[in-house]
Amino acid sequence: MKPGIHPPYHPVVFRDSAADFAFLTRSTATSDKTVEWEDGNTYPVIDVEISSASHPFYTGKVRVLDTAGRVERFERRYGKRGDR
Repeated sequence: MKPGIHPPYHPVVFRDSAADFAFLTRSTATSDKTVEWEDGNTYPVIDVEISSASHPFYTGKVRVLDTAGRVERFERRYGKRGDR
């Protein structure tokens, strides 16, 4: 890697407030807000809306969508399959 052209890569805490979950990792992202971590050090914190702790794919809490309404609306708009 060429020196001086890459952003600094440092420890950062990502916090999912919806699931009350935070994890420490390394990133080039920065923030003005800080948090004291479990090891006693202070790290920049980035608040995220969704993480593996709150995403339906990882939690298994899948939301059921009204797909029947979407299909019916599509069929009204474009006709049923095979109607040409």
